[in-house]
Amino acid sequence: MEADLSGFNIDAPRWDQCTFLGRVKHFFNITDPRTVLVPERELDWAKVMVEKSRMGVVPPGTQVKQLLYAKKLYDSAFHPDTGEKMNIIGRMSFQVPGGMIITGFMLQFYRTMPAVIFWQWVNQSFNALVNYTNRNAASPTSVRELIQGICVKDRNHNEIGHSRRAAAVGITQVVISRITMAAPGMILLPVIMERLEKLHFMKKVKVLHAPLQVLLCGCFLIFMVPVACGLFPQKCELSVSYLEPELQDTIKAKYGELVPYVYFNKGL
Repeated sequence: MEADLSGFNIDAPRWDQCTFLGRVKHFFNITDPRTVLVPERELDWAKVMVEKSRMGVVPPGTQVKQLLYAKKLYDSAFHPDTGEKMNIIGRMSFQVPGGMIITGFMLQFYRTMPAVIFWQWVNQSFNALVNYTNRNAASPTSVRELIQGICVKDRNHNEIGHSRRAAAVGITQVVISRITMAAPGMILLPVIMERLEKLHFMKKVKVLHAPLQVLLCGCFLIFMVPVACGLFPQKCELSVSYLEPELQDTIKAKYGELVPYVYFNKGL
């Protein structure tokens, strides 16, 4: 007998997003680098399945595991605010393959100024693309968020206003996450490689030093990407009392004490 999935809440988190471990499990799931290899038609299928599930019209014969897999692909490839498909290089699931190559080469080719300049340019270009791809859709750039404020909503997703203080909180959390993501590889990998390069067999195969460094960097990122993303909830909760006085007055005038907290997507 088939299960009735018409009431299945596909947007309900599989793991508790109020705990660090729950968030790490969530991001391990959606930053899985294997999803980068999923063909476009399968991603489009995932979007259709998610949208149908939200409307309560799941196709007959659909199983829960199919919906969960569709949601995994959807979260990995589509923007949470707009639902638009993100460019493949900017997705968080591309952080491991993209980051391991760039970081590995930055650590390997540092002996000449042209090499340093080139790989720093590649790294910053990659970071800029990732930042733009995973931004809060209401604010194309972090500068605009700080100047105009980020869109904040109530728990029912109704837009309440824009807050510069909320933007500052979100940007600070993203910066901390990105530093945490890169730091272990950038700090520990040179120490590890220095030790390895002193070994007799490593001196004979210098051609493998760069590939090994890239591989080790990937090992760090496989774990650090979900850990860093999970440091803070992607959907931030902020007390109304922390917002700008004028926005507090607007909220209290319209909703009274019914809206004690506001919510916003800080981006990744």
